[in-house]
Amino acid sequence: MKTKQLLRKAGLGLLGLIFSASVWAHGGAAGTDTDQCKFELQPSHWVHYTAYQPSAFPAEEFCGKLPGLNTLTQLVFDYQDLKYRNMLVEFEVTKEPEGTRVFFLPSAKHKSGSVNLELKNGVAEAGQYLIHITLVPDPNDTENRSQGERLDVHMGFKAGGGQAVSKNSLLLYAFFAFAGLYVLYLSNEGFKTKVDEIFKKVKD
Repeated sequence: MKTKQLLRKAGLGLLGLIFSASVWAHGGAAGTDTDQCKFELQPSHWVHYTAYQPSAFPAEEFCGKLPGLNTLTQLVFDYQDLKYRNMLVEFEVTKEPEGTRVFFLPSAKHKSGSVNLELKNGVAEAGQYLIHITLVPDPNDTENRSQGERLDVHMGFKAGGGQAVSKNSLLLYAFFAFAGLYVLYLSNEGFKTKVDEIFKKVKD
């Protein structure tokens, strides 16, 4: 009985660690890297940017440094001002300093205010990259045309860097490993007996 209680307490503690790491990664505390990931379109008007590499780093968010190469990379942009949602937005990613285009999304309206750029194979080479965002008024939108002017903004990021596994990923993998062992302990009498014997020896 004490063994089960110990395992349950350990499981709850691990869950708490994972939750805390997840909150930190998703902007739960001031001053996180992702809070600083933003483009200034105009004074006091911003586009917030977050990068993900879900295949390689499922529990991480990134900003200026993307550790993985040749892996699915998602660049998510959010602009809250309604007037920008009526503008045409064009996205481009280039390898620097050559200026070689690696991704391009033609101009279009994004009424939801959120855009997800999906680079299916990520970027192939380590080094510096530049995200270009161009917003232009829609010539067919006579109602809002007077609000808009052409805006060009840029933000750089570095790809590669040899980061093997993120902290949050390690915690996530540890959680699933522990959960699997706990289920095995509850469902397999032979495994349960061995674990109980080990805990008994440790206690003694």
